[in-house]
Order: sequence, then structure tokens, then C-alpha cells
Amino acid sequence: MTPSQKTLFPLDKICMDWKQKRRPGAGLFNLGSTCYLNVVLQCLTYTPPLANYLLSAQHSRFCHQQGFCMMCIMEDHVRKVLYSSATAIRPRAVIRDLKFIGKFKPDNPGDAYEFLRCTLNAMHRACLSESSDSDVSSQETIINQIFGSLLRSRVTCQICTTVFDFFKVFLDILLQIKGASSLTTALEEFVKPKLTDEKKLFKCTK
Repeated sequence: MTPSQKTLFPLDKICMDWKQKRRPGAGLFNLGSTCYLNVVLQCLTYTPPLANYLLSAQHSRFCHQQGFCMMCIMEDHVRKVLYSSATAIRPRAVIRDLKFIGKFKPDNPGDAYEFLRCTLNAMHRACLSESSDSDVSSQETIINQIFGSLLRSRVTCQICTTVFDFFKVFLDILLQIKGASSLTTALEEFVKPKLTDEKKLFKCTK
């Protein structure tokens, strides 16, 4: 893989632990059928390196986006949750801009995984908007640095043992958790070698 040409947020500036110890913040009220949304918002709020960055207001201080900006919305949301003295708050700003995040509606149940993907992508795009460089495809944002990784898919020919590697950058992976006793078990199942289905076989070039 070609390394990123430009890093918008250096990896060495990310603090993986909480910069300040704090009590748990406020819970979130369900505003219609938004429990799937609340789960994702709470997971993101309590991801220490992301929360540290959002609480520092480094993005909003230099943000020039007109209208919708997912990073600014998350900054405001995380600050409200962690600094609130209330038992629970209403995530109104996120609900208000659901149409910009993806095809979600407050009154319709949604998919938590899809909402997470759309939210991370919207935050990544918001970070890219800070850059004047037109080639944004190879730029590292803080979202890449925290959530991104590289997936290697390896195919080995069963006749000549030739190895073919394929690489894909990702912000999330979909794990099968049914029957898994832990996250580690689910990850082990995800990377376990498997024989290719006969319908999906391809010809080895060697």
C-alpha cells in the first residue's frame, strides 16, 4: 500500500487514555425510535482519544464549514454529555441533522452499524474540509488515526501454494457475534482461514 501523502493529524498527538479522569456523564433520552442512535453516540463519547480531541475544540476553532458539520455536532454533543449534571439529555442536534448523516428518520428504527459507518464517514469528511489540498483520498484525519486500519486478505493456491495478498483500508469491520463468547473469539473467527467456496473459485496465474 502507498503510504498517505499528507497527515492532517499526527498519530503521536493522540492520547489513548483519558486526559482527565471524570465521572460518567449523562444518559440519552430516546426521541422516537432512536435507541440504536443513542448506543452509537455513547460508544463514541466514551472512546478516550476521540473524546480528548473533541473536548479540546481543536476542530471547531478552525472550522469554516457552512451549515452541517458532523465534527462540530459531536464536539457539542460530547461536551454536553460529559459536563452535564443532569441524569439524561436529549441528543436534539444529532436528530435535527439525521438527513445529512444518512437515510435515517427519528420515527423509524435504524441499524446501529450503518449509523456508526455514516457518522464516522461524515466526521472524516468534515476533517478533510479543513484541507485546501484537492487530493483528499490519501490524507490521514484523526478519524483515520483512531478508527482506521488496513485489512489484508490472503489467498493461497492449494496446488502450488502461491500467495496472493489484497489490501483494503477500513474504519470498521462487521463481526459475527452470534455464538461468540467474547470479542476476541469473534475476531479469531473473522480471520480464521477458510476454503473458498466452489462457486467463487478463480484461476491461479501460476
